[in-house]
Amino acid sequence: MRAAATIMGSALALVPFLFAAPAASWDRQVQQGETLARTNCARCHAVGRIGASPLREAPPFRELHKRYPVDDLGEALTEGIRTGHPSMPEFRFEPDQAEALIAYLKSLER
Repeated sequence: MRAAATIMGSALALVPFLFAAPAASWDRQVQQGETLARTNCARCHAVGRIGASPLREAPPFRELHKRYPVDDLGEALTEGIRTGHPSMPEFRFEPDQAEALIAYLKSLER
């Protein structure tokens, strides 16, 4: 009985670690996406939670989820975005970069 209680106690002690790894991975992905947004997009788009876009035609990133299902942007981000405002340059991201940028966009929905 005592051995079972010890094993159960040890197993319960591991529970926080099971949820910490995915959360840390998500946070890291969001951070990478924010860096990509600031590096590649901020000259035209407002990429943060507040502020106006430097280019009026460029929608703020925090509002993109109202216009598009951001989960569906992965293909466009990896194959090259050719739409958007008329002066928008074409961007192509690696799949992991596209995932990170989408994670960042989703973080702005909250």
